[in-house]
Amino acid sequence: MSRVANSPVALPKGVEINLHGASVTVKGPMGTLNHEVHAAVEVSVQDGEVSFSAMPAAANGMALAGTTRAVVNNMVMGVSTGFERKLHLVGVGYRAQMKGNVLSLALGFSHPVEFPVPEGITIETPSQTEVVIKGVDKQRVGQTAAVIRSYRPPEPYKGKGVKYADEVVVRKEAKKK
Repeated sequence: MSRVANSPVALPKGVEINLHGASVTVKGPMGTLNHEVHAAVEVSVQDGEVSFSAMPAAANGMALAGTTRAVVNNMVMGVSTGFERKLHLVGVGYRAQMKGNVLSLALGFSHPVEFPVPEGITIETPSQTEVVIKGVDKQRVGQTAAVIRSYRPPEPYKGKGVKYADEVVVRKEAKKK
């Protein structure tokens, strides 16, 4: 039994969901998202709640039902409130700046790193050392943040690099003589 799949997803005001065979479309004030549901999962909408159940013949149906519930819940949250990830640039001379639809990063290399902003994502730079990534798709927001972080992950000796705002960099002690 999947405990996650047993709890239904409540639809907030302004969010509507449409089922077209194996496709689920969630529409809200922030945008629209689509998801293809596995054949082993049955989705039903009643009284402003979306419930999920596994097909009896499917071997991994309960696991898929729980995963589908989590994905649809993230879709509902995304189209109603949206998601955001914050990154901090730590290091002398490390800067971030938006140039049109391209994020320009100075990360201590001999050249600036140019990152084209993917579709459906907005990037803001409130200060030179902060980057805020926003969007309706949780997976896309997280993937974009991970790609930007991968250009210069934080190192353990001085903590320099691109880190998540809530990330704690475990520091190492320098080598003794």
